[in-house]
Amino acid sequence: MTTEFNELLPTSLGDRPQFWIIGTRDQVMHLINECYVKGLTDDRAKFTPIIPLPFANGKYMTVLVR
Repeated sequence: MTTEFNELLPTSLGDRPQFWIIGTRDQVMHLINECYVKGLTDDRAKFTPIIPLPFANGKYMTVLVR
């Protein structure tokens, strides 16, 4: 990964476990909702904003930091 890409992430990578979701925008939104419904997270706001992947056209990502 490049430094430029790491700077796009609004959270520090610290020692907290993370779930990375990568896919089309619809897939990412669906998995965020699924994580919430299944109780993996108690708040959708714990996901980082959805951003486009700089190295894959049409793909987006978000990170859930627990």
